[in-house]
Amino acid sequence: MSFKFSDRLNSMSGTATREILKLTANPEIISFAGGLPATECLPVKEIEEITQEVLSGTKASNVLQYGITQGMFTLRELCTDYVKSFSINNAHPEEILIVSGGQQALDLACRVFLNKGDTILVEAPTYLAFLQIAAAYEINIIGVNSISDGLDTDDLEEKIIKYSPKLIYLVPTFSNPTGKTYPLGKRKKIAEITKKYNVIVLEDDPYSKLRFEGEEVPSIKSVGGDNIIFITSFSKIISPGLRIGLVCANAEIIRKMEICKQSADVHTSHLSQAIVKEFLSRNLIKNQIQKVRPIYKAKKEYMEQAMTKYMPKEFDFTHVEGGMFVWGEFDAPVDTQKLFPKAIEKKVAYVYGNVFYPDDSSHNTLRLNFSNATKEKIDQGIRALGELYQNEINKIKK
Repeated sequence: MSFKFSDRLNSMSGTATREILKLTANPEIISFAGGLPATECLPVKEIEEITQEVLSGTKASNVLQYGITQGMFTLRELCTDYVKSFSINNAHPEEILIVSGGQQALDLACRVFLNKGDTILVEAPTYLAFLQIAAAYEINIIGVNSISDGLDTDDLEEKIIKYSPKLIYLVPTFSNPTGKTYPLGKRKKIAEITKKYNVIVLEDDPYSKLRFEGEEVPSIKSVGGDNIIFITSFSKIISPGLRIGLVCANAEIIRKMEICKQSADVHTSHLSQAIVKEFLSRNLIKNQIQKVRPIYKAKKEYMEQAMTKYMPKEFDFTHVEGGMFVWGEFDAPVDTQKLFPKAIEKKVAYVYGNVFYPDDSSHNTLRLNFSNATKEKIDQGIRALGELYQNEINKIKK
């Protein structure tokens, strides 16, 4: 039978990470590909206890019933306090939308603002799943140059003037994929430029609570105006399986996103909302963050030590203060996508860097995740990659 699929599927494909994760289902593969929290960091005991309490109480049936699309009011109240830790100090419950993970928030924002043929800007490189989400809306995606401390604001303004974009997507804290963090001055400049030209900013921040070095930096939302939509998630802190994230934005934007969400999933899982609500109300989130940070710091240091020891001298990588990723780049014509099958033969996986660019450029780059591997696996995997890349560079030099 011949199926007549929609035209929008022509610009969509499975993300490289998802396809790579299928390959890494083999337990023998050492995976630096996904963005998975460390298994030992998942709060299994706390979630089990909270779930039992929630389902054994007098209001248990409420948790299993339909709810309002915007999210439990009590959870949204708690979230107005939670976003203060991002320096967003005056949020109200009507400015909060509970979503089924951060990616749903990105999709809803695209639904609300984008028409076919519109233009958006992203930092190049950027989160590859957003590139896939945006592509579904049949738009033009333009990359803005990235420099040592993140987005190049001069290039941003030039491209806003040139392309008149509808919105810009940014991951300003421990960026996926580079691990970079924008300094406060750059955040203020982005807020100033985008307000001047009336451009919507999607500020995606799933990682900033995973800081293990340096000083916290206020969100762009906290220094900007109503054109900034702040998105964060509890996936990296509590559990990705719960699928709970939040949007903090102007109430009018939240209402439009809520309308779009009604046709997507009616509302986010009530049970998951109840669990996160208890994490916040009991201040368990603070304990969870304190538990996770030193574990990730140690893993990051293991990976840095291994890369310094095993990788070719032509390889450079970002030194991150938090998050889950480091970004590597070769000062040599090494194509990390073409070499990926050979890495799999060595039983190691990563994400080749070109998929993070809207124009599929920079084939000499890659992203490595350090959060979900042991010290031994990190050492073993990086050693194998170092041998692979050194052999390739030796061939190039001949």
